[in-house]
Amino acid sequence: MVLQYNQPAGMWGSDRDLVISRNDAILRLLAVDEDQQQLALIRSGLVDDAVEVYTTSCPQEGLDFVRAMRPQVVLVDLTTPRLDDPDMMTRILEIDPGIDVVLMTRQYDVESAVAAIKKGASDCLTKPVSLEKLRCKLKEFTSHARLRQRSLQIEDELREAYQFEGIIGRSPLMLDLFSGIRHVAPHFRTALLLGETGTGKELAAKALHRLSPVSSGPFVTFNCSAIVETLAENELFGHEKGSFTGATVDKAGLFEHANGGTLMLDEIGELSLAIQAKLLRVLQDQRIQRIGSPKTHKVDVRVIAATHRNLRAMVAEKTFRNDLYYRLSMIEIEIPPLNQRKEDLSLLQRHFLRSFAKQYGKPIRGLTRRAQALLGRYPWPGNIRELENVLGHACLIAEGDVIDIHDFPQYMRKYGEASTPEIANHDVCTLEENQRRYVHEVVKRVGNKMQAAHMLGISRTTLYRCLKGKPMKQEQKVHGTQ
Repeated sequence: MVLQYNQPAGMWGSDRDLVISRNDAILRLLAVDEDQQQLALIRSGLVDDAVEVYTTSCPQEGLDFVRAMRPQVVLVDLTTPRLDDPDMMTRILEIDPGIDVVLMTRQYDVESAVAAIKKGASDCLTKPVSLEKLRCKLKEFTSHARLRQRSLQIEDELREAYQFEGIIGRSPLMLDLFSGIRHVAPHFRTALLLGETGTGKELAAKALHRLSPVSSGPFVTFNCSAIVETLAENELFGHEKGSFTGATVDKAGLFEHANGGTLMLDEIGELSLAIQAKLLRVLQDQRIQRIGSPKTHKVDVRVIAATHRNLRAMVAEKTFRNDLYYRLSMIEIEIPPLNQRKEDLSLLQRHFLRSFAKQYGKPIRGLTRRAQALLGRYPWPGNIRELENVLGHACLIAEGDVIDIHDFPQYMRKYGEASTPEIANHDVCTLEENQRRYVHEVVKRVGNKMQAAHMLGISRTTLYRCLKGKPMKQEQKVHGTQ
């Protein structure tokens, strides 16, 4: 079957040969179906719409067209023998993950719909396809495409507007963090940054330094967990020539290198008690003593300590000096984890995509909706660092200009599969049980029963009944809660 094309009225003159022209104002649609009547109906039904309509009954011809012309929407019938290919939709999305694939089927059921959407379908329509529903769906896709484009523009603008000293965030937690850094940066001598691994403590430390009076001075970092105890003292305070075997020259320590600036002590909870005692003396007197030297040297250094550990608990366990803790924690700043600031996820995604696209020389435009949904569901135990690694991996191996789930690391793909299980026969349950499961899920996501009841349009009494497994009584939708 030769691919047939229906051009919008007035688009080209009748005496001209067909020339395919990429026009973003016109939606390009491909329908793949053995049912010639259905194809004819789609061609004739959309003749007056601003849609380029192409039809074929040959799956391979359809795939070739997708590869060459990249239509925005593809209608695929998966119920006829020749087209009953479970990989058809997967192959389309491998060519271009940004395509909206709509499945057409004569026997619509929840299990098929869930399985199809899980694999990347945008929607399922029952045959014979209603032209009115199809038009509504095309308008919806067009509207979503425009919104996504506008959203990308807005995110680029927001990324610039909500970038604070190299830190990106617009959530209330991050705005409070930015405000706190601005207030303490001009005055601090010591500060303690708390937060999980990968939250961006070093970026916060650099922000404190850049906004401080010593911003023109050096910013030096020392990872306390990356060096053995016997060498830590030497790295921090330096040594004199001949002070020990191998000390052939004088060596200045990091405190001297940071003189007139800021020293960041990352993972300070890993320092031994002996080094903690010497560090406390430096913080108190602002004087350092090199190993093997009887003399002390005056230094002017602001110290920022950072850790993911609970120092209060370590003080109680006597594994961290309480006097050092209180010296450091005069200014205590907590960096929120990524799973508490999901509002920042889209900005961070856009930032990393642009950065890696430039680094790898790839025209990455964005992520598919299912890829965005997976990133939104994932708990991010590794925080910003993990997000950066995931998107860096995806940009590196992506073959097209849109990142999809199959571009993510394997453990992320497995998480996506585990979080959206297919509905098996033994999972089919009553309507009341489905309601109870749904209410539980809403409460879990919102984290507040009163707000969940408001979102569901039911009273708190009804919500509690449902959570306890009791049947929900019929009630009018409420705008508040009881």
